[in-house]
Amino acid sequence: MREAHQVIRKPLITEKSNRQKEEGNQIAFVVDPKATKIEIRQAVEKLFKVRVRRVHTMNLVGKRKRMGKFFGWKSDWKKAIVTLKEGDRIEFFEGV
Repeated sequence: MREAHQVIRKPLITEKSNRQKEEGNQIAFVVDPKATKIEIRQAVEKLFKVRVRRVHTMNLVGKRKRMGKFFGWKSDWKKAIVTLKEGDRIEFFEGV
């Protein structure tokens, strides 16, 4: 099994993820594309000391980008939306 920091790359901080956090107790993460839902659940529970209720994952395709006359692609990535059990919270920016 991989380390928790290898599975979860970073939290996804957007307006939509902040709204999901407040309304539905859901947190979004950018995760390793090869990570399974079970690995994601174990990594979140280990890193943040919370209980996970549900994990949803989605594979997202990288966008086509242009730099002058050259075209390229951003990397594909995987997003996980983790629903926490009632009473558990993860605060990324405490005191802000």
